[in-house]
Amino acid sequence: MPSDTAQMVDHPTGGDGLIAAAHAFAGELRERAAEIESGRQLPQDIADRFAAAGFYRMAVPKALGGLEATPQQIAGVIDALAQADGSAAWCVMIGSTTGLTAAYLDPAAATRIYGDDPNTITAGVFAPMGTADMSTDSATVKGRWAWGSGSHNAQWVFGGARLMSDGAPVMDDAGRPRTQMFAMPVQDLKLHDNWDPSGLAGSGSSDFEANDVVVPLGHGADITRPPGLTNPLYAFPVFGLLAVGIASVATGLARQAIDEIIEIGGGKVPQGSRKTLAHRPQAQSELAQGEAELRAAHAFLENAVGAAWDAAAADGSIGVDHRRDLRLAATHATTASARVVDRMYLLGGGSSVHRTSPLQRAFRDVHVATQHMMTAPATWELTGRLLFGLETDTATL
Repeated sequence: MPSDTAQMVDHPTGGDGLIAAAHAFAGELRERAAEIESGRQLPQDIADRFAAAGFYRMAVPKALGGLEATPQQIAGVIDALAQADGSAAWCVMIGSTTGLTAAYLDPAAATRIYGDDPNTITAGVFAPMGTADMSTDSATVKGRWAWGSGSHNAQWVFGGARLMSDGAPVMDDAGRPRTQMFAMPVQDLKLHDNWDPSGLAGSGSSDFEANDVVVPLGHGADITRPPGLTNPLYAFPVFGLLAVGIASVATGLARQAIDEIIEIGGGKVPQGSRKTLAHRPQAQSELAQGEAELRAAHAFLENAVGAAWDAAAADGSIGVDHRRDLRLAATHATTASARVVDRMYLLGGGSSVHRTSPLQRAFRDVHVATQHMMTAPATWELTGRLLFGLETDTATL
């Protein structure tokens, strides 16, 4: 059942308030973890109370009733939720970062989507897997997008599409096909029932499909161009914040795994031993190394986010070096967190393999998070090229 604490939360204002609100959901999320996973999507009542708490509006402009939180606050909320349930945190990560599109939309469209209902939930996929046939005042969107996390809970879903005019691609000044993310009412989409993964099962990341959905031109957002707002949050790179969000899911899962080992360590006596897990030198060493690796990864991530935020606040822009470091720190934090979870999973022994074990769920969840393109191994090559000073395409940095 929903916790009384969670029900009382309603748009906390400060960063500490947001993060405390996220922690207030911990008990309920742990109790309902099996329900969330077996349902393969976040229960709507939880999503609605997340919305009431302001989690989905953290990146929405204040002028539209959003919270316009700092990246540190956004990351803190996602990390706190992941300490209880990775799928719930993933849905908030997608929903909150999608809110950045409000700064790239036509103001009237942004008001229609975000301003009319303070608890609007949005989701979306940047990948241009669709097409948008452009007319003088509308776009007809067609396509199918994978990884539609949180779409079942949303009122509006964004899909990336290649712009078309008279059957031909619309090109930009560099001769590349132009793309935008188009906001579509969820009721106009087909949500496929094809999400059956190893981890993050409760994120509802199924495919969604648009068949000639007509939307006003203002519903298209080009996030590769400068936003219409100059506030520091909107100087922050969209892909950089997305990567930080993914990393925060991973760091939260690693913290969850460490906490679980500490909790069971005093009572678990491994087979063939007379000592509890906590009294075994090998377990002590593994726990200490895991704690050190997580704290170090978290510190690098916080440092990169803080430096980029300072630049945005001071200059209204973030240079390539800061954007590089954001992706580097986020990729490192995600990878390091997976290693930490692996350590804790092995320490748990036979206890880790049961579906009722948080260690088993954290193990599966974190290894799905590592597969996202924003923090996948290819990012090492991208950031490495930049460290060497080589010419590099930074459009998605």
